[in-house]
Amino acid sequence: MSGPFPKRAVVLASGGLDSTVTAAVARHAGYELYLLTVAYQQRHAVEIERAKEVACALKAARHLVVAVDLGAIGGSALTGDCPVPKDQWGSDPGLGVPVTYVPGRNLIFLSIAAAQAEVVGASVIYFGANVVDYSGYPDCRQEFITAVEETLRLGTKAGMLGERFEIRAPLLRMTKAEIIRLGLDLRAPLQLTHSCYDPLGTVACGRCDSCLIRRKGFAEAGVVDPIPYAVS
Repeated sequence: MSGPFPKRAVVLASGGLDSTVTAAVARHAGYELYLLTVAYQQRHAVEIERAKEVACALKAARHLVVAVDLGAIGGSALTGDCPVPKDQWGSDPGLGVPVTYVPGRNLIFLSIAAAQAEVVGASVIYFGANVVDYSGYPDCRQEFITAVEETLRLGTKAGMLGERFEIRAPLLRMTKAEIIRLGLDLRAPLQLTHSCYDPLGTVACGRCDSCLIRRKGFAEAGVVDPIPYAVS
């Protein structure tokens, strides 16, 4: 965006592996980082604290935590009482959208990110979406991202003035192993990340879909995962 601002980017930062590597990609591209974490009443709220640690490690210019109560809406195992599936990932690819899908989550997150971008003078929003290892979420697809970009052009002051928000999803078509290798190359603080959907306290369960995907990725990358698991 035009104006007396340095090169700035808003990065959606969950505290997880993908968003942390995405933030490292933005930093490597020369952007001043404005990290945004949404506390949406997720059962794995430990990721919010990890996001704060990641922000410090990456020397973000600012880390904003915004509270949005998606638990009041429900409809997801991550915000309600429905159990998080365990030991099931990869067993049946025809199951459709997983119960860990949170209705409206990424649409809401990107809208908040765009609001922050307008305020801080950033034209780029980085988003750690991925469709290779886990393609069940409809709001991680390129078609969705492109549609949100157009909506932001139509529905923001910046768009009305002829500016555009670019949503970058650099990990979109990478495998988890490729993401891990990229993170290591960029010196992303992978040891601070939290990926588990249903942790035991602050320790990853090792059995949910997210844990299984992460563990498989580290194994395929030939690298030891730096975080502990409740189940080895």
